[in-house]
Amino acid sequence: MANDTVVLRFNEVTFEYGESKPIMDEASFSVRNGSKIALMGQNGAGKSTLFNMILGLIKPKSGTIFMTPKDAKVGHARQVIAPADMDKTVREWFGETFDEIPFNIDKKIADVLDAVNLTTDIGKKLKAHSGGQQARLLLAYSLIQDPDILLLDEPTNNLDQAGIDHLTGFLMCYEKTVIVISHDAEFLNAFTDGVLYLDVHTKKIEQYVGNYFNVVEEIAKRIERENMANARAEAEIKKKMAQAEVFAHKGGKLRSVAKKMREHAADMEESMVEVRQEDKTIRDFNIPVQEFDFEFSGKILDINEVGIIKDGEPVAKKLSLVLRKGTHVLVAGPNGIGKSTLLRRIVAGTAPGVAIGDKVRVGYYSQDFSTLDHDKKAYDCLREVMEIFDEQKLRSTAAGFLLDGKALGNTVSGLSEGQKGLLVFTRLVLQRPGLLILDEPTNHINFRHLPVIAKALNEYAGALLMVSHIPDFVSQIRIDTTIDLSKL
Repeated sequence: MANDTVVLRFNEVTFEYGESKPIMDEASFSVRNGSKIALMGQNGAGKSTLFNMILGLIKPKSGTIFMTPKDAKVGHARQVIAPADMDKTVREWFGETFDEIPFNIDKKIADVLDAVNLTTDIGKKLKAHSGGQQARLLLAYSLIQDPDILLLDEPTNNLDQAGIDHLTGFLMCYEKTVIVISHDAEFLNAFTDGVLYLDVHTKKIEQYVGNYFNVVEEIAKRIERENMANARAEAEIKKKMAQAEVFAHKGGKLRSVAKKMREHAADMEESMVEVRQEDKTIRDFNIPVQEFDFEFSGKILDINEVGIIKDGEPVAKKLSLVLRKGTHVLVAGPNGIGKSTLLRRIVAGTAPGVAIGDKVRVGYYSQDFSTLDHDKKAYDCLREVMEIFDEQKLRSTAAGFLLDGKALGNTVSGLSEGQKGLLVFTRLVLQRPGLLILDEPTNHINFRHLPVIAKALNEYAGALLMVSHIPDFVSQIRIDTTIDLSKL
């Protein structure tokens, strides 16, 4: 429960990445101790920048940031575990959060793992955990130092419904301050009591009180009021200018009247509100299917066996399923049962009892973006999947996914997680796969894009094998068969 003590305050903070990229302009807000705040804003508005400023990783150009107490601890649950950390054990990784490893480190780890509902061996390497387990580890990592302010960046990514429910309950009972970035509206609405809105156009931070849905409705009504006020002002400006034109031609004293009317119209134009423009949504798209213009049996994917994890041990389960053109299959089951591992092995051709049809081209959306070379430019990652290179097609397809020339010129590592997701979808369109394998394709994706992506997947005419923990997203896609690994 929030109290009257302010734990965090931004006072007229200005920040920019060089003169060409201003992020905040004299932005001010305050957060009370115990508040649960959703951080909203368009792509590029500066949500990650704000987190880095709270963490002290970057400093404002001007203005001040206050915390109470001054040495307040800040915990940060990032979206993904850094690739460089994947070979570390759970114990080694958690130990790095301390300047000096405490004698009771194992108990501290056990306590935070229990808080996030994860059972694992602390000697196990991070890379040996599933995506959902890694999401829990990221949250536990941020909790182990008992932070005064907890920053969460897309914490529901990779979590199954049970994991989301547990996290929601945990945050509802959490007594300290939480600021969270998430595209999961239902999750945010369950526990937040306020919103910080970063406006990418004004560079200000607006503060709202209330649950997530109420605030979103309030913002929508404000935009509607601003649009109506501007429409009235535009009509009045046109009227004044037309009258001024008439008086100017009459000459004499009426010219001075015309001048005053033009000045009044100019003042009205300057006073018009710059209406907030929300994020653009990606264009409708379709993923073309590989042309099977060779001798082909019709079997795109033949599954006779699947491997699962049961009681920590790998177990093989018999199955008889053939995917042909137009077959859509959902792989379901709780975190840690082996869904992502199964998809990875199918793509690699190392899954026992599973065979991909000869010459079938596989399009793979990996939840950790492992299909992307992070040192390459985004442009080159697209070019390499095109059978016949077409510059115009590459750029126009990328533009449909909001990847402009500047984004294409960046290395993959320089893109946001959301942009990486859209880059993968761009690759799939240009690749023209016969088999589409998708592992949590909603991760990091702006919620405005999800209906467009669901429509494209629903209409995909090739074979589709998908893992997703988002029921609303799955409900928009035709699914012919569901493989529930927990019931095999």
